[in-house]
Amino acid sequence: MRLANKTAFITGGNSGIGLATARLFVDEGARVSITGRNAATLEAAAKELGANALAIVADANDISATEAAVKQAAAKFGKLDIVFANAGIGANTPIGGTTLATFESVIRTNITSVFFTVQAAVPYLNDGASIILNGSVISVLGSPGYAAYAASKAGVRAMARVMVSELSPRGIRVNVVAPGAARTPIWDRVAPTAEAFAALDKRISRTIPLGRLGEAEEVAKTVLFLASDDSSNVQGAEIFVDGGATSSPAGAPIYRA
Repeated sequence: MRLANKTAFITGGNSGIGLATARLFVDEGARVSITGRNAATLEAAAKELGANALAIVADANDISATEAAVKQAAAKFGKLDIVFANAGIGANTPIGGTTLATFESVIRTNITSVFFTVQAAVPYLNDGASIILNGSVISVLGSPGYAAYAASKAGVRAMARVMVSELSPRGIRVNVVAPGAARTPIWDRVAPTAEAFAALDKRISRTIPLGRLGEAEEVAKTVLFLASDDSSNVQGAEIFVDGGATSSPAGAPIYRA
């Protein structure tokens, strides 16, 4: 098991990529603390994950709650070896149709809260620990209507590189996983029914060279690599898990004869 005797802390660990990662970490021998805002989904996740998991209600935007959650996790399982700052939100922020509150909410959740999650965790990290930040393909794709989200995820990349400079003396690694379109609850707002999601899936899949949406578990496996000793010399990297959407968009089915 690649994470035997390791202790991990995952924000937004009650659904989607965060929960898939928590499952994989537990299966690989880790003790895992997860946070989220929804007490009911956290309780269900904790039951699923078993005795080696701790679920803590904490909004990532509440810095004091995050600090308390990290302290509680360390008290329960010991100092941390892994932090996956996964919690984030998306919102449509087109030029000419965006409120200040909406724009600032995305930036606060996706950049400010990520920084303060790491800051809260650093005193409880073992030397040689691994920090993984959740990025996105949107940081480079120029998708219309997503200025705040794109800026926030590009900010995550830049912030990770600064963290590398500061934390390398302790042997702490900081890397970014950047998912593409994947089957997670993030689509529930724009495709609330099975029929709507099927249409969305078909449309988006045509723009991905591998011709399909990714799975949360595929992103989780990349996070596992970055969390484990398998990536012991990987520092300041950004790994796209996107079926080729950023590297070779011209290879997508929509462009094929």
